[in-house]
Amino acid sequence: MKKLFIPFLFLALAGFFASWSGKDTNPVLTVEGGQIKGVATPTKGIIAYKGIPFAAPPVGNLRWREPQPVLPWKGVKTADKYGAAAMQVAWDPNSFYGKEWRASGSAPFKEDCLYLNVWTPAAGEKTKKLPVAVWIHGGGYREGFAFEPEMDGGEDWASRGVILVSVTYRLGVMGFFSHPLLSAESPNKVSGNYGLMDQAAAVKWVYKNIEQFGGDPKNITIFGQSAGAGSVQSLCASPVSKSMISKAISMSGGGLNTNGRPGLSLDTAQLQNKRMMDYFGKKTLTEMRSLSFDELLQMSQKYTEATKMRLTWSPIIDNYFLKKTFSEAAMAREIPDIPYMIGYTANDLSDMTKPISDFAALRASQSTKPTYAYLFQRQLPGDASGAFHSADLWYIFHSLRHSWRPNTAGDEDLSKKMVDFWTNFAKSGNPNGKLESTWKPYTAQNPQFLLLDADKDKAVLSMTATPQYKGNGLNRK
Repeated sequence: MKKLFIPFLFLALAGFFASWSGKDTNPVLTVEGGQIKGVATPTKGIIAYKGIPFAAPPVGNLRWREPQPVLPWKGVKTADKYGAAAMQVAWDPNSFYGKEWRASGSAPFKEDCLYLNVWTPAAGEKTKKLPVAVWIHGGGYREGFAFEPEMDGGEDWASRGVILVSVTYRLGVMGFFSHPLLSAESPNKVSGNYGLMDQAAAVKWVYKNIEQFGGDPKNITIFGQSAGAGSVQSLCASPVSKSMISKAISMSGGGLNTNGRPGLSLDTAQLQNKRMMDYFGKKTLTEMRSLSFDELLQMSQKYTEATKMRLTWSPIIDNYFLKKTFSEAAMAREIPDIPYMIGYTANDLSDMTKPISDFAALRASQSTKPTYAYLFQRQLPGDASGAFHSADLWYIFHSLRHSWRPNTAGDEDLSKKMVDFWTNFAKSGNPNGKLESTWKPYTAQNPQFLLLDADKDKAVLSMTATPQYKGNGLNRK
């Protein structure tokens, strides 16, 4: 009897002291839409909230509309499952990235996809005021989702005192389709850019609700890679979203492009899409919204084959969400005056040294706020693809455990140092934190990049004014 009594006494005392401390480590939170409760993670003290809706499902008559307010729910929603990924074509499992990301093709794809995920060490502590980092995934504005295995870093970031938020947004034809009839029904008289507006709606949701999770709405860093980096730049250029951003990190998204990559104008984009719909006799929004994702893709393919006119669905200059390109806005001093981090990989899709250098030099001439430039040049073990486009994702999220590659102690050390750099930047705008100033900001007097590398035993870090692009890794694997 005594043997049974002792563990019960221990549990009772534990509950008493937890109550006495006044802190519920997993409290019920009230956010837009209703009440939610998170789930404990394997990392002590870190609570995860998965699949929180930040807007109404963009389905039916809400397809191809600006994101609408969250639909309220009853009771307490347990946020223990990711929401669906946006509609897209799954990776070919035999392609390079299909093999690299492995399980990425297993997520459900749905139009109902506007959900975000939060990892925090301070749930319910409204006065904690922790820094917040909002992650925007890449994928060419066509594919990808917020919880791919290589992006599994919420616990590592939160354990360093930074609340991590990851966002899913509409992609491809569902996220960037424009048409004159859609513009006519829009309160802003625009169409397209729905994916960007989803991202802005998510940042706004974070701004309004993150105190519930212990976060500081005045210290929000947005960061992304590839199309996610382009999205970060668009959010910084947009009059709709730029005031909510405290710091920005752009990974493998280029920098200043004085030759201009303006993207299509609204007029051009909606005319192209109208011609396609007219070609198939789709003249009303009811007819267009009744088409399935697969039907829309098949129509675009058939239209391209018949007319030799290729359709692309990506951000446009609509004179509402985007009035200028990021480069134009930067040169006009119309992007936020905040710290920036910007870089790329040594075997990226193209040589981004000059556009990144140009952006960092421009910022140095305009502002006292620092810009930090980097080149990730670790040649990943396992094959000859090197520091390929997206290779750095395993490192900034400390997710090497999900990779098939024979990573070394040096890779582990480099990953930890990179998570430190990225989270320190989110905290204060200085990636060095309180440590020795390893990474110096880019200035006219000191125009240098940090080189991120490793040998088999440890990380290898150095500064250089001449980062070396080594060619597209995917073309030489």
